[in-house]
Amino acid sequence: MFQLLKGLKIIDLTTIVLGPYATQLLADLGAEIIKIESLDGDLFRAVRPGRQDDLGVAFMNFNRNKKSLTLDLKQKQGQEILHALIKKSDVLVHNMRARSAEQLGASYEALEEINPKLVYCYSPGFGGLGKDADAPAYDDIIQARSGLTALNANAQSEPQFIRTIAADKVVGLHLALAVAGGIIQKERTGKGVCIEVPMLESMVSFLLSEHLAGKTLIPPEGELGYDRMMTPNRKPHKTKDGYIVILPYSTRHWTRFFNVCGLNDWASADKVVDPVLRSENIDALYGKISEVALTKTTNEWVKLLSDQDIPCSNVNSLEDVLKDDHLLDSKMFHESFHEHIGGYLEIRSPFQVNGELAHESTKDRLAPRLGEHNHDILVELGYSNSDIEDFRRNSIIT
Repeated sequence: MFQLLKGLKIIDLTTIVLGPYATQLLADLGAEIIKIESLDGDLFRAVRPGRQDDLGVAFMNFNRNKKSLTLDLKQKQGQEILHALIKKSDVLVHNMRARSAEQLGASYEALEEINPKLVYCYSPGFGGLGKDADAPAYDDIIQARSGLTALNANAQSEPQFIRTIAADKVVGLHLALAVAGGIIQKERTGKGVCIEVPMLESMVSFLLSEHLAGKTLIPPEGELGYDRMMTPNRKPHKTKDGYIVILPYSTRHWTRFFNVCGLNDWASADKVVDPVLRSENIDALYGKISEVALTKTTNEWVKLLSDQDIPCSNVNSLEDVLKDDHLLDSKMFHESFHEHIGGYLEIRSPFQVNGELAHESTKDRLAPRLGEHNHDILVELGYSNSDIEDFRRNSIIT
């Protein structure tokens, strides 16, 4: 991990993917993340496969470089320990509904009294101003409610989920950015702040930035949906032996593409050289790409178009991604070893700082076992070994 956020202490009450993704990004940058879990642990720990009951591979990939503290926040003593941590921390993040946070002693009002400089960031399913503010939400719910599943409908117009945890990860990026903004506010003013990052509102903002389209104007000048994204001809194109993605974008790209294809009349046509007309005729232009793509193999196209600096790519399977030459050159995946699980493949942080990779700066730590850091964290707070045994005996910690 890097050291950009060294000295920043973040209390992480999040679970599953959204919050853990956000806090892992911050951990990779050097923040100290104390992940507080119930005595049963984050449910994502159980997602298989995995070599340890509490350390499934999905959990591993969202929780590296963190410490784990188990606390029963339904008990008064558990809340007291949380509050002791808050006094010495910079940030708290959670993805609970407001009433749940209040029941666990983790509302903004309660914690602001303890630490007025606290940056408090939370990500409920729905924003506090709407009628569904207290409704439960997970990734699939938000994909559906935000319009993403309809946007991704198949040829039979049946709505489809994106095959990744899209809403959680997009909103996780928003949450990490909110934390960064809160930290800057605190440094400038000496005051804490409460920032809400609701899932639905974040995803709608993400999707409609381009898809509000013609209804951006009042009265409307067109329909919803960004035409270039909506055309059925925007797709990987069949070649003689597979598929390729070809994306001429600028006027230079388009004219070069049609020239190398021997279609000089297309290269000079108004609908190609004029950006406005090109936007209005994008379906026909993509259709022409599909037509000519069939004339060569994928490798022939990649060579021809790359030589002309025209954006293009072969279509990787997930297995292909692990063998991608560029990703291998950039050390995107590296093998590690841990005594609890043996060897494992790690996806590195995508960041580079001054030309250095995260795991080259300071070695990344495997995601923690459940309650792995209970003793160290509690001792640092001033609790004795006897206190810690009492907590364990009373099921405050594991």
